[in-house]
Amino acid sequence: MSSPPSVVLNTGREMPVLGLGTYKLCGPEAVFQAVDAALAAGYRAFDSAAVYRNEADLGRALRELLPKYGLTREDVFITSKLSPKDQGEKAMKGALHSLSQLDLGYIDLYLIHWPGTQGLPVADQRNPGNRAQSWLRLEELHGQGKLRAIGVSNYTAAHMRELMQSCRVPPALLQVEFHPRLCQLELRSLCKEHGVCFQAYSSLGKGELLADPLINEVANSCKRTPAQILLRWAVQQGVPVLPKSSNPDRIQKNTEIFDFSLRDADMDRLSALDCGHRFCWDPSEVA
Repeated sequence: MSSPPSVVLNTGREMPVLGLGTYKLCGPEAVFQAVDAALAAGYRAFDSAAVYRNEADLGRALRELLPKYGLTREDVFITSKLSPKDQGEKAMKGALHSLSQLDLGYIDLYLIHWPGTQGLPVADQRNPGNRAQSWLRLEELHGQGKLRAIGVSNYTAAHMRELMQSCRVPPALLQVEFHPRLCQLELRSLCKEHGVCFQAYSSLGKGELLADPLINEVANSCKRTPAQILLRWAVQQGVPVLPKSSNPDRIQKNTEIFDFSLRDADMDRLSALDCGHRFCWDPSEVA
């Protein structure tokens, strides 16, 4: 396929709507094979994190594989994230470690992974100060060009409002869990108001949504897979997605979401599944 469509971040930089998630993708060989399959399928964005422990393997795979596909560093968009253990005074060191591990010259998008701090209770009142300190360090590295864009992950509406009131550089992106059972309407509205890109993770609900009867009904009527329906539901609303897989066939199939549309009635039926259900961690209790 040709490269997936892109969205324009508030930095002016384009980011592909489809990226490869790399959570739980571990080991040099597994990362290499997944990146090879993804580049062959047309992926140009890759999402990692310090806590995934695969930044070095991802960077090495890209350095080796980009020439094979006639690509350069500028042709791919790399996201990584600050570990919760580095929240606060260790943020500069943590971000520089990610830069060193990836070894790709710069990171296109770097996120604060979690609003809390590893080792502190979620209600601890040091959490707001720690994430504010982290943001200052990311702003500094952004100013140096080492982090081309900066943003956050797993922030609630309250965390976002707090950040928007204090930041010098506004976040380019918010990455959160998003699927038909968790439509995140308040967060999406807030992001739209402030020009922040809203990006989905866990679009398939850790795989559990693939068995949902309505999603399968829509998939059968469209002659598509349940995964393709879930990804299409998001991108049809302008929400970028990061499906993760190490299976070359699934990696390819996850790109096949731009040559069909869901009917408005099916979009509405899928969105009506919204019940606030999370398959992943809940940040709402973090002070």
